[in-house]
Amino acid sequence: MLQKKSCDCAHLFLHHSRHWELLCASGPFSQMRAWRSVGLISFVPKPQRPFSFNRHASYSVMASPQATSVLQAQDAQPRPQRPAKRANGASLGPQKKFKPKKNKREKNIKEGSSEEVLGLDILSLIESQRAKNGTSSDDEAAKEPVLPEEGSFIDVEIFELSSTGDGLGMLPGSDQVYVVPFTVPGDVARIKVFRHIPQLNQTISDFKSITKPSPMRDDSRIQCKYFNTCGGCQFQMLSYEDQLVLKRRVLEKAFKNFSNLNPELVPEILPTFASPLQYGYRTKLTPHFDGPPGPRRGKNQKLPFPSCPDVGFMVKGQRKVIDIEDCPIGTQAVRNGMQRERKRMQEEYLKYQRGATILLRENTERFPKGDGEKQPPAETPPYAVRTETDAYTELKTCETDQRATITEHIGPYTFTNPAGTFFQNNNSILGPFTDYIRSHILPPPSTTSSTSSSASPVKYLIDAYSGSGLFTITLSSVFTHSTGIDIAPDSITSARHNASLNNLTPDRCTFIAADAGELFKSVEYPADETVVVLDPPRKGCDADFLSQLRKFGPRRVVYVSCNVHTQARDVGVLVRGEGEGKRYEIESLRGFDFFPQTGHVEGVAILNRVEEDVNSSAQQSAEAEAGNNSTP
Repeated sequence: MLQKKSCDCAHLFLHHSRHWELLCASGPFSQMRAWRSVGLISFVPKPQRPFSFNRHASYSVMASPQATSVLQAQDAQPRPQRPAKRANGASLGPQKKFKPKKNKREKNIKEGSSEEVLGLDILSLIESQRAKNGTSSDDEAAKEPVLPEEGSFIDVEIFELSSTGDGLGMLPGSDQVYVVPFTVPGDVARIKVFRHIPQLNQTISDFKSITKPSPMRDDSRIQCKYFNTCGGCQFQMLSYEDQLVLKRRVLEKAFKNFSNLNPELVPEILPTFASPLQYGYRTKLTPHFDGPPGPRRGKNQKLPFPSCPDVGFMVKGQRKVIDIEDCPIGTQAVRNGMQRERKRMQEEYLKYQRGATILLRENTERFPKGDGEKQPPAETPPYAVRTETDAYTELKTCETDQRATITEHIGPYTFTNPAGTFFQNNNSILGPFTDYIRSHILPPPSTTSSTSSSASPVKYLIDAYSGSGLFTITLSSVFTHSTGIDIAPDSITSARHNASLNNLTPDRCTFIAADAGELFKSVEYPADETVVVLDPPRKGCDADFLSQLRKFGPRRVVYVSCNVHTQARDVGVLVRGEGEGKRYEIESLRGFDFFPQTGHVEGVAILNRVEEDVNSSAQQSAEAEAGNNSTP
């Protein structure tokens, strides 16, 4: 459609699709063609990112002052109104309301999303640079920003690293922040300007090269030839110690920006817990490929691939697949499976008429030594990986069938799941991770006066969002009884099977298929003797669930999250304790590095219930009553 922007040359934007009707005051599209023929407007293609097949073209229309005046005159004219009745007096019937089409490009920014996190980091950088340079927002507003042309190449200095893993750079004398992937503070990078977003003081760019490296950068550490192009990793040029420090900083910023808590209520973030493996740790990869290039096809139209498609992962910031021959962060079994599937694709790609995602999931089969019944094969199968320990032989293979059963071993515990379902992808850290939670899940021997002083021992565990039972099972040894709850019936089926595999009977461990929001309506555990473990999806917990949790008031809460920003938001709700229910205080915060070489960090928050509100309220009531009794 056609819309006007308020600026001197009156930019007009036209988006081309199948329907060419112009729903605007300037009339049908034929009038636009007439304007173009006399030089009133001109069409300029807008820059587009590479895409495997682009069905919709986009143009920028530059209007001359004459065309601008025509549009303004037409806008001033009153639009014709639909008559209430026909000429013969008959009613037109109910008036149909016009509903404007939604702009698919418009996107509501969700709380805790990468867009919001990036925006807050940009604002923080602008403020810090203004303070450093002794300028203010009024000084910058008085300047007319001169931005480099989209598509041009420039050098920019990187000042900060966003929590999304992207470098943030600025040019002298400007508040515009350039988002540059694969960079770190101190780099001077050559970039290609892709798109300016002036209202957000943000410019999206593509990384091209390093003009001047940062002291933090060591490119000899990079182990993947696709780094700087593939969007999977961001930190391969950094030492692992620097990666852990940066991820600790991510957690600090999350609680600063999203918890709405006074700084004194947030304890110092503990050092990030390191992964035992920094490469070769991912037990699951999902490479994919696009469909055949060409126009959209109907049900009866099948266009074959002209050649074997690129199979791999997305180019950073682009909707384009880069062909990946090997991924060094995958386990050896997964990497072997990737080679096998790439070879199969070269032989069978003509069978596909559309794009697809390939599942690569590691499966581990153990053969205890000295067991006469179960023996490993004499020869290792192709693409499998065989390892030996004093206690057993392990055979690791790669499964691609979504319905295949996968076996995982976490310390002394065994878990099975369908290959297509979720399970943590870094087994090397899962053992230490669950050990850490187990050792911190009970109240410490001594508590402060503000926390729960109840002498009742903690006996019960509620595992909300339990999935296939990872926490319910691995923490069960600490409790008299444990209950796991998940909304997915298939997950509950897997969890019950896993409990049986680990010799946990229903009198010790049970699972319920229900929405976590309904959990506390039927639970019979005493709150003083209960710990709740939360491991919600990236969006975090909803307000109703947090309200129910506070009304139930468990002794302790352990909040595990793959999104530390929504975690900080939810922990803030529990700590502020507004409205009905218990209030909590933060005992500890720590990040766990489940995904080395990336900007991702897992967060663990341990909370204690606060009792001072109840005690102070009772004391105030007693004092008020005493005061009333002493009044003559």
